[in-house]
Amino acid sequence: MTIQKELQGKVCLVTGATRGIGRATAMALADAGADVLFSYAQSKEQALEVEKLLRDKGVRAQGYQANVASAEEVQAMAAQAQQNFGPISVLVNNAGITRDRSFLKMTHQMWDEVMRVNLDGLFHVTQAVLPKMLETGWGRIINVSSIIGQTGNFGQANYAATKGAAIAFTMSIAREVAKKGVTVNAVAPGFIETDMLKNVPAAALDQVRAMTPMGRLGKPEEIADAIVFLASPRASFITGQVLAVNGGMYM
Repeated sequence: MTIQKELQGKVCLVTGATRGIGRATAMALADAGADVLFSYAQSKEQALEVEKLLRDKGVRAQGYQANVASAEEVQAMAAQAQQNFGPISVLVNNAGITRDRSFLKMTHQMWDEVMRVNLDGLFHVTQAVLPKMLETGWGRIINVSSIIGQTGNFGQANYAATKGAAIAFTMSIAREVAKKGVTVNAVAPGFIETDMLKNVPAAALDQVRAMTPMGRLGKPEEIADAIVFLASPRASFITGQVLAVNGGMYM
């Protein structure tokens, strides 16, 4: 739980924040005092609900419908957001999708869709937001990777490739901007209780719990707390790192 408003006055952008980890992160950033902007792909109704919950916490909030796979939509969102709220100083690249199937049965479309959102989206949003961070001399970029990007997983060659790439991307950008007041880190969640797991059979989830030393799935709020820490002044000497939040499943 955030004890003090250590992100007061900061403007944050969270991609894919109407559900799961993104939504929990938006709420946690608001609890830390930050104004929270977020992108969403589809549901205007969910976006309005998130906006209201954030504003009820006493911060400014705005949702923007944008497909992170589209450079044009991302540039338009970033321009409008920074015109209305000022420079974005904290970016959480959270938006992601899965299209699972064993590799030999995976279609090019399934591969391409995951690449466009999970990897091109990371590029588009970071490139749209980073210049202002460098201009102001302060910034935090937190990329949501996954334990799957560290271990691989059956039926997820596309997803694993993007999440492993997110880690390499994190370290590369961190090196480029370290002397300019901007830190870049990644969080690698384990198996978390979100909609992404809703189609996973109960028996498979029991197997996951058995493989996890803590014996349970994680909660979105536990990932959000790790992200808020990396965004905070307390993490000012941490960059290019991957913070694993997985109950000990991968060490």
